[in-house]
Amino acid sequence: MRISTNQIYDQNMRSIMQNQGDLAKTQEQLASGKRIITPSDDPVGAAKVLRLTEEIDELTQFQRNNDLVTGSLEQQEAVLTNITDSINRARTLIVQSGNGILSDPDKRAIGAELEQIKLEVFDLMNTQDADGNYLYAGFQSGNQAFEYNPAAGGNAITFAGDPGVSFVQLSNSSKIQSTSNGYEVFENVLSRFKFSVDSTVGATVNTASVKQQGTFDTFFDKNYDPVNAANNDYRINFLASGQAELVNQGTGTVVDSVSYTSGQPFTIKGMEFEATAAPGDSIDLSFNAPEKKSMAQSIHEIQTILMDSTIDNSALQESIADALVGLDNGLEKLSLERASIGSRLNIAESTYESNLDMEIAAKAQRSSIQDVDYAEASTEFAKQETALSAALATFPKVANLSLFDFV
Repeated sequence: MRISTNQIYDQNMRSIMQNQGDLAKTQEQLASGKRIITPSDDPVGAAKVLRLTEEIDELTQFQRNNDLVTGSLEQQEAVLTNITDSINRARTLIVQSGNGILSDPDKRAIGAELEQIKLEVFDLMNTQDADGNYLYAGFQSGNQAFEYNPAAGGNAITFAGDPGVSFVQLSNSSKIQSTSNGYEVFENVLSRFKFSVDSTVGATVNTASVKQQGTFDTFFDKNYDPVNAANNDYRINFLASGQAELVNQGTGTVVDSVSYTSGQPFTIKGMEFEATAAPGDSIDLSFNAPEKKSMAQSIHEIQTILMDSTIDNSALQESIADALVGLDNGLEKLSLERASIGSRLNIAESTYESNLDMEIAAKAQRSSIQDVDYAEASTEFAKQETALSAALATFPKVANLSLFDFV
């Protein structure tokens, strides 16, 4: 077989260039630590690496979401803890204010401290996060959640946000509530259930109040009708048998009856009356519509009463009872919200750990496909380097061969 000089040169050049390309490829793999430099190196492996990279990026974003929601929930938990501490202090002061031996200056001093607690609680209800968003304002997070207007005709402290709550995605199938609605947490708190004496026939009512709050609350819960107001009207009939009979005026049902002596207090369904009445007389009364107000509003009302020296003791005691029920109901709301936050934090923690395990597994799988085996690549590099050196060394000798050397 005859080989031309051009063939000799072309073949040796191709061999040298191939060896140089292989060597450069292996060197790039060693430098980058990646076995797959371009998709053509391993099309199937490159597709798997792309899918795994997208999965890892998604898991990384979920972990960032988890960090953000955990921080937000921990901040909310701290807010609720501080409010609880403040309310407990306010409750102690309110109970103390009912002491009959306190002078007006003493009551005003308690009222002044309650005012500071009220403002502290108000500020906490308007807590902002690191971005300046109000935690409890709903979707209107750029505005204050609660407003304070002492001159308002109704409640001085009112919710100004909306009912929106935010959710954060922690995994493909899991998302948790990251914020709570300020109305539900702080303002949707039932005030003390009460009743009012509307009119009398013949009877003279000296006092009428809720004496047994628990009994009255049960009676109220079971019988209050938000649709038909007539079913909330009752009448106490004084009978010749010495009984006081409580009748629902809307349905005509006899609810209860107790013994009665004119001029002596008697209690029926938790309501205590002191009245002068003869057989045939009656007292008309009705349920007050349930009210909802924040604990800050409850403190505001009792603080206002304590600062007013013209309020008599019976009005003060009634206000104290109102405030204590409002604060107790509010504390119960806070307890439920803290339990909810705790459960959400537990979910966030378990999801974080699950995502972390999945991220580690995905990275390990990607590494097994994409990363270079340094021992194998180093051996291949040495072999290719030797081949290139041999090609470079033999080419000049082959190129200088000539028939004239043998003449």
